Amino acid sequence: MSDWRMDRRAFLEHAAIGCAVLAASPRLPGLAPGVSGPTGQLAAPFELEEATIAGLQAGLESGKYTARSLVTAYLQRIEELDRRGPALRAVLEANPDALAQATALDAERKAKGARGPLHGIPVLVKDNVATRDRMQSTAGSLALAGVAPPRDAFLVERLRAAGAVLLGKANLSEWANFRSTHSSSGWSGRGGQCRNPYALDRTPSGSSSGSSVAVAANLCAVAIGTETDGSIVSPSTCCGIVGIKPTLGLVSRSGVIPIAHSQDTAGPMARTVADAATLLGALAGVDPRDEATAASAGRSRTEYTSILDPAGLKGARLGVCRSRFMGYSPATDALMDSAIDALKRLGAVIVDPADIATAGQFDESEYAVLLYEFKADLNKYLGEWAPAAGAKTLADLIAFNERAKDKEMPYFGQEIFIQAQAKGPLTDQDYLRALDKNHLLARTQGIDTVMAEHQLDALIAPTGGPASLIDLVNGDPGGGGSFSSPAAVAGYPHVTVPMGQVRGLPVGLSFVGRPWTESVLIKLAFAYEQATQARRPPRFAPSADLSGGAA
Repeated sequence: MSDWRMDRRAFLEHAAIGCAVLAASPRLPGLAPGVSGPTGQLAAPFELEEATIAGLQAGLESGKYTARSLVTAYLQRIEELDRRGPALRAVLEANPDALAQATALDAERKAKGARGPLHGIPVLVKDNVATRDRMQSTAGSLALAGVAPPRDAFLVERLRAAGAVLLGKANLSEWANFRSTHSSSGWSGRGGQCRNPYALDRTPSGSSSGSSVAVAANLCAVAIGTETDGSIVSPSTCCGIVGIKPTLGLVSRSGVIPIAHSQDTAGPMARTVADAATLLGALAGVDPRDEATAASAGRSRTEYTSILDPAGLKGARLGVCRSRFMGYSPATDALMDSAIDALKRLGAVIVDPADIATAGQFDESEYAVLLYEFKADLNKYLGEWAPAAGAKTLADLIAFNERAKDKEMPYFGQEIFIQAQAKGPLTDQDYLRALDKNHLLARTQGIDTVMAEHQLDALIAPTGGPASLIDLVNGDPGGGGSFSSPAAVAGYPHVTVPMGQVRGLPVGLSFVGRPWTESVLIKLAFAYEQATQARRPPRFAPSADLSGGAA
């Protein structure tokens, strides 16, 4: 288990310290499974570069844009950058019905007005989220290719009801990066290796790799990611965008291919805090098919934008988590120190350090819980959401991968699948003890204790370090510093926002808080974002900038 502790961020979250429009159009070529492709180049000028939801809505209202023209522009952008040009491989497939959806929404806007802020806005959805349409829902695996879910995931129902256009499905680390201990984040059997738009030989991190790359590269307005431990916040930090991992139960997981019900959640990924907040408001809600969402009744909001305040940091008490989350990268530490100075100037009260005493003590129990729950939850998902699939169980998937090893396992295996298959039912005492340990150490003796002791509004730390090189030989390198696990294991909210760059590679600042405090974290992150404006669009460089000394 000590080996897993060293590698866990690599296969669960990202590779920095511790992402294809296939059948949508005959113009678009298929994918090779590896990294090969055109070298980096600057993208042509794009009218919707860094466009915000508010800006797009203003254009839709004025008649400058139509939903159909937005979809057309983003599809062209995908073809130019995802298939040609730098060949990002962030999009598995475009929605063949996207233009028709957009046309209908344009007609509805003209006849009745807009449904809300997402009316006509193109959204990419991670490929482990079920959609009942002509797109596939496969977690990037060929084992589920061609299998249609019986209905939309609840969060997709929410998106459709809000008037969003489902632009397509985003590539991801296959099976949300829970297949091999030596995986390469952003690789899937269906999509090949997704690449970081800031340096094409660097990992995009994962597992919401394609969602983060697509948002960063302006292939869509916003995107949906999912997280078990780091899979939203890690690719967000590596790709210079905003990611929100909500409190467990704020966003329904029904129809989302699972890893573990005690930690899984979906959430928004966007270029700005305001856009992420807008998307979160559409996603949140009680779903009878996901009992965890019952706890959100009276604690969630239908919108999270009214709390946005450029002065939102004034008087906020923030605790700096240094132990285990800083000290692994001098350049990242320097960015963090500058961020702390900025937070002070903006009126925040900084408690430094405010360490989580139990950090790192639940690594092995977390992994045990994930193995147990993965087997149980995936078997349940396959029965309910993929009844026509040839694979009915995890054991069947293992056998499929062996039969299709030339396509599914050309670079890494399925050690985690095999470990999970060996686990017993969720009534096993080993599982129950590990789950109790997780909650005790991550919640009661962890985040809860340090926040109460210092009367904090949030904990802060670098989300992670700059992205490492893609390595299809050895898999993601291990490392240190990822701030994802405490909030992930506790089931608490986590917001990351761009903090700066190291050699042209983005690094994010994290805000973590108590359950159901998304509004607080969003307000804090927004104030920091507005004051610092740290995000820079990618330039699709072939490699990181290694000139200018050691900075």
